[in-house]
Amino acid sequence: MRYLTEYRDGAVARALIGRIRETARRPWTLMEVCGGQTHTIVRQGLDALLEGAVEMIHGPGCPVCVTPLEQIDKALALAANPGVIFTSFGDMLRVPGSECDLLQIRARGGDIRVVYSPLDALELAIRSPEKQVVFFAVGFETTAPANAMAVWRARELRVPNFSILVSHVTVPPAMTALLEAPDNRVQGFLAAGHVCSVMGWEEYEPIAARYKVPIVVTGFEPLDILEGIFIAVRQLEQGRHEVENQYVRSVTREGTRPAQELVRKVFRLTDRQWRGIGAIPASGLALREEYADFDAEVRFGLGALTVAEPAECRAGDVLRGNLKPTQCPAFGTRCTPEHPLGAPMVSSEGACAAYYNYARFREPAGRSTQS
Repeated sequence: MRYLTEYRDGAVARALIGRIRETARRPWTLMEVCGGQTHTIVRQGLDALLEGAVEMIHGPGCPVCVTPLEQIDKALALAANPGVIFTSFGDMLRVPGSECDLLQIRARGGDIRVVYSPLDALELAIRSPEKQVVFFAVGFETTAPANAMAVWRARELRVPNFSILVSHVTVPPAMTALLEAPDNRVQGFLAAGHVCSVMGWEEYEPIAARYKVPIVVTGFEPLDILEGIFIAVRQLEQGRHEVENQYVRSVTREGTRPAQELVRKVFRLTDRQWRGIGAIPASGLALREEYADFDAEVRFGLGALTVAEPAECRAGDVLRGNLKPTQCPAFGTRCTPEHPLGAPMVSSEGACAAYYNYARFREPAGRSTQS
């Protein structure tokens, strides 16, 4: 295939759906890790087309969605500081904190700017020596190399007014936490292709072997996802539990070594709080001691912060795959993109946003527990 439209060919999609249904001799439950995959599945109705053969449940694969409320509140405090230019990707601006969001802080006079790269924020710091420039470093392993490069470059150039608010998380520990949960129903995973383009898939092999679940590295187009589902179902029916790579045009087993080395040079593993899931040991990234001068939490003395999640928001159940968004009582009424209760309703990769935009008027496919 050479063109994007070829990955959306309806005839090929129907053939793959037929093969999945022929192969699945019993219903199987798979979880896609990435929110980008969730949006493709829901937008194209793949979950409905596979109903009865495969249930797709949506995992915590949206980095904006799993950023804990206390980290959002730290960002809001920094953005409200008159001596700070706060920079972020655009998908963080509408994420609600305890009392408001970044857009509301900007409306009150906060200097908040959308950038397309952390290196843009570094360049802004060089041009604005009279201000402290903070970049909100959110993401999985996909965005970690660029953020590591910005910090490494700031140290090399000796830029004293640049720092990052780190909220990085990593995928494998979250998969392990989900598989060890007492209410786990996941029988196989579709792993995120962009994460694996950086990290490869070696770190998934012990998970597949230990928990006896197939893990298929998958792209983001409809045919990518359907082929990934077929590979996973074929493994389940054959009693196999291996890591396979559907996304061969972008991913290799070893990943991108220079990017991995840069991330290890700048960051270290740390325990991290995940919204709706809780603390997961060694699941996050933090700056190493030699780069601590560029840690916004240290520079501004933010310290520990504990914030209670709003009880009405069921984002945690959605992120663990235990609840379809349309099964949340607040969905589409008390919680909308204009007035969200939680990040999954406003993030471009959020499951609630996907259902609101593409599937709020149809019955959810499959079965989910509601408690």
